[in-house]
Amino acid sequence: MDLPAKKPVESLFGSKQFGWGERTYIMGIVNVTADSFSGDGLGANPEAALEQARRFALEGADILDIGGESTRPGSQPVNTREELDRVIPAVRLISRNLDIPVSVDTYRREVAEEALKAGACIINDVWGLKKDPSLFELAAKRPAGWVITSNQRENPAEDIMAAVTSELRETALRLLGLGVPARNIIIDPGVGFGKTLEQNLEIVRRLSELKTLNLPILLGTSRKSLIGQVLDTPPGERLEGTAATVALGIGGGADIVRVHDVAYMKRVCRMSDAVVRGKIWK
Repeated sequence: MDLPAKKPVESLFGSKQFGWGERTYIMGIVNVTADSFSGDGLGANPEAALEQARRFALEGADILDIGGESTRPGSQPVNTREELDRVIPAVRLISRNLDIPVSVDTYRREVAEEALKAGACIINDVWGLKKDPSLFELAAKRPAGWVITSNQRENPAEDIMAAVTSELRETALRLLGLGVPARNIIIDPGVGFGKTLEQNLEIVRRLSELKTLNLPILLGTSRKSLIGQVLDTPPGERLEGTAATVALGIGGGADIVRVHDVAYMKRVCRMSDAVVRGKIWK
């Protein structure tokens, strides 16, 4: 099995068609955690999650990404039961009330499986299906979108782009070999996951190199520590830094950007797409 000879033209997640290259798509972050690094955690409150999801949908989000465990460095892991109790009611409520693709940010098979049953259509695993390899079995039997992330927390790399590209290629090939179509695979270089400041900046700078894998690219820099380290600002004051990395990422080939501030970043995406893709959209 080889990587696709060219990037898929389009993908279908839920009822929404994604035309890759037409414009940049926006993934809005809905944290049902108690300890989100960005201070926006809603806790196990599905009604609050639905309210935020409605707002994001109105502001222009194309996907909603629901996470029940903080992935910030040094955060305390939650057990599976607690993650299920946070995530599944929110997924179910949002899926029943909004016609928008729902993604779930998890590295556990049990959570992923229950989320897909509850209405999610994308699994976003920041460990690239390596923390719980049984996710590959789920991918083989359950149609869904899979966001695979390069994570160096347990395997530091010197040549970061070579390591990121190699890891994503290996995971994508394994999924393809299990019968997952290329249109259902999205790659994420994993800014902030086991990288130094210099490596994170290098990933944004060299993002275009991932285009050789011929798969849609997701970039998540929103409010992350690389911005705080450069600008010396707390998470709530990283809007301009996020905007800069989003714009540069679009210039480097990002197809999806994962963000906290949907309305603001939609304007950034629209302006960037007008320049980079030559396309003006609403």
